[in-house]
Amino acid sequence: MIGVQRVEVEGKRFVFLPEVEYERLCRGAGEAVAMDDEEMPALPKPDKHGRFPALQYARISLARDLIRDRKGVGLSQQRLAGLAGVRQETLSRIETGRHTASSRTVDKVMRAIETERRRLRSRKSR
Repeated sequence: MIGVQRVEVEGKRFVFLPEVEYERLCRGAGEAVAMDDEEMPALPKPDKHGRFPALQYARISLARDLIRDRKGVGLSQQRLAGLAGVRQETLSRIETGRHTASSRTVDKVMRAIETERRRLRSRKSR
């Protein structure tokens, strides 16, 4: 039995549970697990006019999404690279946010993640 604490805020009920249980539930659903910002590449800071460098922001945003999704389905970089048909080094460079990936490479990686997500869901439904 999981120890759960319930709280009501503005008429809505919320449940608090241990983080490890939350992560287990996310993985079981094939969903990305929320990660601490220190585990992710940092988003760029705006310049003095409040503008963000678009390309750098896009790279890092993609990197953060890939890391969340990859970890959400429980894949290592090596395993995901193998499933996607790309080199592990390529995936590593994309996940740092310092490399611009081609749309073809991103499509391969995202298809592999989605295939793994479907596989996990079908295993759960058996």
